[in-house]
Amino acid sequence: MRKWILCGVICATALLVCSCKDNNKNLADKGVEYSSSQEDNPCYAKGYTVRHLDNGVRLVDVSDPQKDKDKMPASYHFALVPKGSNLEVPEGYTSIQVPIERTIVMTMLQLSNFTALDALDVVKGITGTKNLFNKQIKAMVKNGDIVKIGMEGSFDTELILAANPEVIFISPFKRGGYDTIKDTGITLIPHLGYKELSPLGQAEWIKYVAMFLGMEQKADSIFKHMEGRYLALKEKASKVKERPTVFSGEMHGGNWFAVGGKNYLAEIFRDAGADYVIRDENTGGVNIEFEKMYAMAADADYWRILNSFPDDFSYEALKASEPRNELFKAFKKKQVIYCNMKQTPYYEISPVEPDAVLADFVAIFHPELVPEDYVPTFYKLLK
Repeated sequence: MRKWILCGVICATALLVCSCKDNNKNLADKGVEYSSSQEDNPCYAKGYTVRHLDNGVRLVDVSDPQKDKDKMPASYHFALVPKGSNLEVPEGYTSIQVPIERTIVMTMLQLSNFTALDALDVVKGITGTKNLFNKQIKAMVKNGDIVKIGMEGSFDTELILAANPEVIFISPFKRGGYDTIKDTGITLIPHLGYKELSPLGQAEWIKYVAMFLGMEQKADSIFKHMEGRYLALKEKASKVKERPTVFSGEMHGGNWFAVGGKNYLAEIFRDAGADYVIRDENTGGVNIEFEKMYAMAADADYWRILNSFPDDFSYEALKASEPRNELFKAFKKKQVIYCNMKQTPYYEISPVEPDAVLADFVAIFHPELVPEDYVPTFYKLLK
């Protein structure tokens, strides 16, 4: 386990040096003194870095973890200033007084960070409550403490202004609709956790959110506990002699939707001691014709499915959706790994608990590595 942690520190240091190089040079050219903090800087996440100025201001630089300049040509720069102070910040940085007390979030991933930090009282607006399980959030929406601002591309500006947020957390790669919000003058904070290519990288954005809340120590404690469990399971799975194969997705609209070979889910499969059948360089979702998918996955040992089937999902329902599904070995062997989002708070919890997701897969691929009484959190074999 120490070996994995040491490797993570070394990699993070190298990433920090590369990603901050240009910004550091700009600050040095302007005579600004700063220091990098290993405590604040992420070990796995590649989308943000943190530096401290001698006057107590913290500089947070945010950029696309996947370095896709076509989709995100600009980076974001924030200066976190202790609330009530009037400290100077470098040119090009947006000053934000922290800790914030009111905000709006746009995605379940963002919301999961506030839930894990027990900071839901700061959340004053969300996009919707579809597939939402959290009873506290539902009660806050019902009581009017949290407002539903509409979906991306169709936000209700009046509700947003009524919520009076100091900042709004956004996902700039999504459908958009942020131009109208920009006109309100409210600072938009990009949360790019979903662009991370590693499970630990995605989970580490809880520390990013914590900086805006003044809850750094709590976030660090949560992350370290999760990281330790994840790395321990990964190390166990790395020693298995036989690695099963797995594929993912279903047919929708005439095409098979699956994640690419560089996606964070593909990494979880590998960390769980299995091999993902797609080995391309795609990081997001890919549409594949059935024939091509079958050629890759016909003899795969396992098939992972995540959906919102209205009733109890079954092999009969899977066959009814596409008769050719019964041709896969994983179907014949009854080795479909399944999670129903209508029955499990997957997107509410999994972003901050990749160790639980990993444990579910390890329990299926290599049951000898977990206790006999192991109870899955999200995924289990379809009955």
